[in-house]
Amino acid sequence: MSDPSPQQSLPPSGSPVARPRLVLAGALLAMVLAALDQNIVNTALPRIVGDLGGLAHMSWLVTAFMLTATTTTTLYGRLSDIHGRRPLFFCAIGFFLAGSLLCGLAQSMPQLIALRALQGLGAGGLLVLAQSAIGDVFSPRERPKYQGLITGAFALASVAGPLIGGGITSVASWRWVFFVNLPLAGAVLVFVAIGLEDREKGEPKPIDYAGVALLAAGTAALLLWLAWGGMEFPWVSRASALFVAAIMGFFVLFVRRERVAPDPLVRLALLSNVTYARGLLIGGMMTFAMMGSTVFLPLYFQLVLGMNPALAGVMLLPQVVGMMLTSVIGGRIVSRLGSGRIFLLLGVGVEAIALFSLSGFAALGAGAVTFLISTFTLGLGMGMGMPNLTVAVQNAVPYRELGAATGMMTFIRSLGGALGVAASGTIMAQHLASAIAAGRWRTGALDALSRLSAEQAAALVEVYHGALMWCFAVSGAVMTVAWLVVWGLPDRRLRDRIDDGAE
Repeated sequence: MSDPSPQQSLPPSGSPVARPRLVLAGALLAMVLAALDQNIVNTALPRIVGDLGGLAHMSWLVTAFMLTATTTTTLYGRLSDIHGRRPLFFCAIGFFLAGSLLCGLAQSMPQLIALRALQGLGAGGLLVLAQSAIGDVFSPRERPKYQGLITGAFALASVAGPLIGGGITSVASWRWVFFVNLPLAGAVLVFVAIGLEDREKGEPKPIDYAGVALLAAGTAALLLWLAWGGMEFPWVSRASALFVAAIMGFFVLFVRRERVAPDPLVRLALLSNVTYARGLLIGGMMTFAMMGSTVFLPLYFQLVLGMNPALAGVMLLPQVVGMMLTSVIGGRIVSRLGSGRIFLLLGVGVEAIALFSLSGFAALGAGAVTFLISTFTLGLGMGMGMPNLTVAVQNAVPYRELGAATGMMTFIRSLGGALGVAASGTIMAQHLASAIAAGRWRTGALDALSRLSAEQAAALVEVYHGALMWCFAVSGAVMTVAWLVVWGLPDRRLRDRIDDGAE
C-alpha cells in the first residue's frame, strides 16, 4: 500500500499534519479494540458471575458499557472538529486504558459495572475518531479503500471476540479478558501520537453542556426502556408509558436547545442536506436489520440445529470472509470510479436478499450448509454497504463538520442496533408467552434447560424456530425499506481533495 499523492491527501489549512500509514494503523487498531470489547466480555460472563456473584445484575455489564459508549459519540465528534482528533484520541484511549485495567482488578459486581461504564466512555470515542481520522488524511475519493479496511477489521474482531474470550477464560482468569486490551490500546496511543499532530489553536468555542445533558438523558432513557421492556415490566404498562414520555420529552427539549445554542452539539441545519439526512436514516435501518438478525444467529444454530457454542461461532466465519472480500476489493473499485452509489445499492439489496433467505431456510428446516450460503451472501452485502455509506455521508458535508457528521452516524447506528435487538427479543418473548398460554410450556421450566425432557426440548426448539424465522423476516423487510431509501440518494462524485466544497 503506497502513500497517497500530496495533491490528494494534503489536509486543509489549520487541520493536523498527518502521516497516513501511521494514522491508518492506529484507526484499524482502534476499531479492533472497540469491536473486541463489545464481544469478548460476553463469553466470560458466567465466570465473572461465578467469581463475583451478582447474577441478577449480570446484564448491567453490557448495558453500562452500551450506555456510555452510545451517549458520548456525538460529543467526541463535535469536540474533535473544534480541538482536533489527536487530543480527543488521547482522552478516549485514556478512559479505555483506565477502564480496562480497573475492570481486571475489580473485586465486586457493582465495581465492575461502574468500571465498564468508564470503559464505554473511551470506546465511544474510538469508534468515532477512528473513522474521522481517516477523513483527516485521505480525500473522499481515496477513503473507500481505507474505510473498507476499517470495516473488514471490525468484522474480523467482532467474530474473533467470542472465540478469544472463550479461549482466555478457559486457560486463564476472566480478568485477562480486560488486561488483553492494554497492549493494543498502548499501540493505538503510539500510532496517534506520532501520526497526528495538533492543529493550530483557533478561537475557543463554548461547549453546549445543556445539549450534551439532554441528549445523554434521552439516550439513556431509550436504551434502558429497550433493555428492560418485556423483562422488568411489560411493554404495555404504566412504567413503559413513563419511559416513553421521558424519552420524547428529553429529545424535544434537546431539539429546542440545539435551535438556539450558540455552538450546538448537533447542527440541525445539516439535516437539510439530502445525502446526510438519508444517510443517517439508511444507517439506522441497516444496523436495526443486522443486529436484529445476526445477534441471534448463534442461538438458532445451537437450539434449532443442535450445534455446540464453538461450532455455532465458526458458522459466522463465512460472513466475515464475505465482508472482507467486498469491503477491500469494492473499496478499491469505488476509489477508481469516483462514485459509490451503485455499490451501496447493490450491497443493501444483497443484504435484504440474504436476510430473507435466512428466514426462508429456517421455514424449510434447511441444514447447516444452506445457512453458510446465506451468511456468506450477507457478508458480501455488508462489505459493500457499510463503508460506502460512511464515505457518502462524509463526502456530503464540509471538512469542518466531518467529526460531527461521523459522530451522529455512529450514534444513529448504535440506536438502530439497540432497537433491532429489542424488536427481535420482543418477537421471541411473544412466541414463548404464546407457548406458555397454550399450556405447551411451564414458566419455571425455562430456569432448568439442562433438565428438560425430550418432549419439552422439542417444544422449545419449535418455539425458537418460529420466533427466529420471524426475526429474520422482519430484518429483511427493514433492509428492503433501506434499499428503497438508497434510491433517493443523489449520485455525488467523491471529492479529490479533503477540503473541496460540499453541500
